Amino acid sequence: MEFENSIYSLIPPLLAILMVVLTRRVLVSLGAGILAGALLLHDFNIVATLKEIGTIVKGHFISDGALNEWNVYILLFLLILGMMTSIISLAGGSRAFGEWAISRVKTRRGAQLLTVVFGLVIFIDDYFNSLAVGNVSRPITDRHRISRAKLAYYLDSTAAPVCVISPVSSWGAYIIGIIGTIFATHEITNMSAFSAFIQMIPMNFYAVFALILVFIVAYFQLDFGPMKKHEETALATGEVIAPDKKAAIGEGIKLEESDKGKVGDLVWPIVILIVSTVGFMIYTGIQNVKGLEEPTAITLLSIFENTDVPKSLVYGGLFGLASAILFFLPKKMGAVSLGKGLGRGIQSMIGAVTILLFAWTIISIIDSLGTGTYLAGLVDQHMNLAYLPFVLFVLSGLMAFATGTSWGTFGVMLPIAAEISASTNIELMLPVLAAVLAGSVFGDHCSPISDTTILSSTGAGSHHIDHVMTQLPYSLVAAGVSAVGYLALGLTESVWMGLLSSAVIFILALFIIKKATSKNSISDQSLKA
Repeated sequence: MEFENSIYSLIPPLLAILMVVLTRRVLVSLGAGILAGALLLHDFNIVATLKEIGTIVKGHFISDGALNEWNVYILLFLLILGMMTSIISLAGGSRAFGEWAISRVKTRRGAQLLTVVFGLVIFIDDYFNSLAVGNVSRPITDRHRISRAKLAYYLDSTAAPVCVISPVSSWGAYIIGIIGTIFATHEITNMSAFSAFIQMIPMNFYAVFALILVFIVAYFQLDFGPMKKHEETALATGEVIAPDKKAAIGEGIKLEESDKGKVGDLVWPIVILIVSTVGFMIYTGIQNVKGLEEPTAITLLSIFENTDVPKSLVYGGLFGLASAILFFLPKKMGAVSLGKGLGRGIQSMIGAVTILLFAWTIISIIDSLGTGTYLAGLVDQHMNLAYLPFVLFVLSGLMAFATGTSWGTFGVMLPIAAEISASTNIELMLPVLAAVLAGSVFGDHCSPISDTTILSSTGAGSHHIDHVMTQLPYSLVAAGVSAVGYLALGLTESVWMGLLSSAVIFILALFIIKKATSKNSISDQSLKA
C-alpha cells in the first residue's frame, strides 16, 4: 500500500497532536507520531524504521558530511540563553528589575501592555523575539501575578504575526525571496517583490487581527477559556506556574541569589545581547551578499535576506553571557556559585532542547511522507474562484498545524497559490498569497509541534501544553474573523470589504466574549484587595 502523498500521511501528525491533547505528555506523543510515520515510510519493517529515525536524528547535527549549523546553533543559543538568564538571576538582577518595575508599572494592565510593546519592538526574528522578550518581561509579569501561560501567549502573538508583516526581518526577507521567484516564473514585471510584500500587509487578516486582539486582551484583561483558570490561580495564590509543573520546566532548582543586585545587572546584558545579535545579523548579511555569485547591491533588504540568523544568535548570545558574568563577578559569590549557576541554566533548557529535537524529527518524517504535498493537492483548480482566498487560508492553516512549520508551508503553498491565480485571475495574485501567509501563521500558532510554539513557552517559562491549550481559543477567534474576511474579499474582490467584514465580526465576537466573562473578570482592584 502506498502511504506517501496519501491520506495516510496525515496519521503521524494527527496521532501526535491527539495524544498531546489527551495525555498532555509532549515527548511521548511526539515519539508515537515519529514511530508511526517511520513505520509507514518503511512498510512496517522494524529494522528499517529504527534506522530511519537514527538517520534523521543524526541529520539534526550532521548533514551532508558537515555540521548542520542551523539546528546546532539554535540549540546552542537556547543553552547560552539559559546560562545567561541563570547568571542574571544569581546576581540579583531579575529581583532588582522586578522591584524597580513594580514600583513604576503599578498595574497588571500596565505590565501586560509593556510586554506587548516589548514584543512589537523586537521584530527582527521570531525565535529571538520569544526568548529575549520573555527574559525581560518575566520579572515584571511574575511580580504582578500574571500567569506564565498568559506571558507565553503575548510572546507567541507578537513574534510571528509581527515578523510576517515586517520586511526587515528574517521572515520578511524569506517571503520576499519566494515572491521574487514567483514573479520571475510568471513574468510579472509591473511590481517588485518588495512592493508586493508591502501591499499584502493589510491583506494578512490573521496577523492584523491577532495583533489587535493582543492589545485588547492586555488592556481589558480579556481572559476566557483555559487562560481564565490560569489567571485566576495566579492572582489568588501568586503561583504563576502550577506547582506540579515547575520541575518540568527547570523552575524546581533554586540557588542563593545576591541581595546586591542592580537593575543594570539584567538590563545591560539584555541590551548587549540585542545589539550584538542585530550587529552580527547585519555583518553576516553583508558578508553573504558580497559572496554571492551574481553581484547584488548591499541594501537593508538584501542584508536581511542573506543574513545567517542562527550564527548571529550564538555570537550575540556569547556576548550577552560574557557581559552577564562580568556583572556577576563583583558580587563576590565565588567560582562554585558561578559554576552552579551555569549548570542550572543548562538544566533549565534541557526540556526545551529535547522537545525541539523531537519536533524536528517528526517534521522530517512528515516531510518524507509528503503530508504537505497531499494537503496542497486538495486544492481544486476548477473551484469557484470567489472561495479561493478562504480555501487557501484554511488549507494553509491545516498544513502548518499538521507539519508544525509556517516556513515549510510558505515554500509549498505560495507557488501553488500563485500558479492557480496566474492561470485563472491574475488580479487575485496578492490576495491569495496573503491568505497563504495568514493561514500558515495561524496553523503554526496552534500547532503543539511547532518550534515557535515551543520557544514561546520556553521564553515565558511556561509549561508547553499549558501554552498550547490556553492560546488556542484566542487564535481561533482571530482565525474565524480572518476566514470571514477572506470570504468577503473573494466575493467582492475588495481588500477593504474584506477588512471591514472582519472588523464587524471581530467587534461582535469581542462584545460576546466580554459580556460572557465580565461577571468574573480579573482586575487590578482584585490584586490590590
